[in-house]
Amino acid sequence: MPKPYPREFRDDVVRVAREREPGVTLEQVAADFGIHPTTLTKWMNQARSVRVRTPSSGGGSGEEAGSRAELRAAQRRIKLLEQENVVLRRAAAYLSRASLPKIMYPLVRELAADGIPVAVTCRVLGIARQPYYRWLRAPVTKTELVQAYRANALFDAHRDDPEFGYRLLADEAADAGEPMAARTAWRICSGHRWWSVFGKKRGKNGKPGPPVHDDRVNRDFTAQYPNMLWLSDITENWTGEGKLYLCAIKDVFSNRIVGYSIDSRMKSRLAVAALRNAVARRGQVAGCIVHTDRGSQFRSRKFLRELHRHGLAGSMGRVAAAGDNAAMESFFSLLQKNVLNRRVWKTRQELRIVIVTWVERTYHRRRRQARLGRLTPVEYEMIMTPAASQAA
Repeated sequence: MPKPYPREFRDDVVRVAREREPGVTLEQVAADFGIHPTTLTKWMNQARSVRVRTPSSGGGSGEEAGSRAELRAAQRRIKLLEQENVVLRRAAAYLSRASLPKIMYPLVRELAADGIPVAVTCRVLGIARQPYYRWLRAPVTKTELVQAYRANALFDAHRDDPEFGYRLLADEAADAGEPMAARTAWRICSGHRWWSVFGKKRGKNGKPGPPVHDDRVNRDFTAQYPNMLWLSDITENWTGEGKLYLCAIKDVFSNRIVGYSIDSRMKSRLAVAALRNAVARRGQVAGCIVHTDRGSQFRSRKFLRELHRHGLAGSMGRVAAAGDNAAMESFFSLLQKNVLNRRVWKTRQELRIVIVTWVERTYHRRRRQARLGRLTPVEYEMIMTPAASQAA
């Protein structure tokens, strides 16, 4: 049974199909991406059904969806009234006790244990929630708890990207829900000695960190069968909304882009998502060599764990040696000339659709390459894969 297409790939195909030019049929779009028209129709129906289920969407079943939403709202109001009645009854019994405590917090804790939300109890009794939580966590002050959460967020970011300084770690912690000032991040990182692994020293030129993998390729960009050698790199381009980053993975055997990921931020998850998409589309890839440069995204713990998870072998070139990944640089140069530099892009969504369409339709299925015997990457794989399998 073939593995399902990656979610990012399916979403991009649906976007292209929805925004296709007049006169372009769904069959043509399906052929451009190498999928069956029925599959494309099914993906579009699934995407449409998801939109219909959202409260803000319209459609033929809008009245029915509205009725269901009103019913759910009424059920929530009834449940809330029942909870308020329970709080009032329990409060009356609690206050009638002979030995009356000075605070109402024990009652709030008892009701919370019985399934009554703390917010409902505090609102009915007219007390604030924050003092209750401070009382509930008496051994630990709020300041100490915030400090611990911030330290945990900074440690997680430092563990995943050890080359980041305290400013970048503060940005990562803010994305994780723990915003703080740069000075606060410096104080916490300094106290725990969480330094960048290759931070610059005063008065000396910064040296890059050691590679996490040896160079297994040595500029020999050849492969005798599919999934023997993959190359990966990241490129960026400006739009009216900011930068858009593309991480692509190319199979050297046929020069086909077997996986990609596009995002507005160049973080380790960009490279991890591209690798996952490539594995999902290619199937059995254990033993394949993944060659990259020494970018921080490819040196992160998340990317290394993903390589180990699928049995892939990492490889890295030297610093400031573009020739060590020249085959991948040539693809990005072609993309730059054919797509990125053609005009100014207003939105990230617009550029994303153009990149995906060019890769899947033009590069894979229409652009013939001399190294492949004047065949396209898709044609070359269809013709040479059986022979390569027998030779392997």
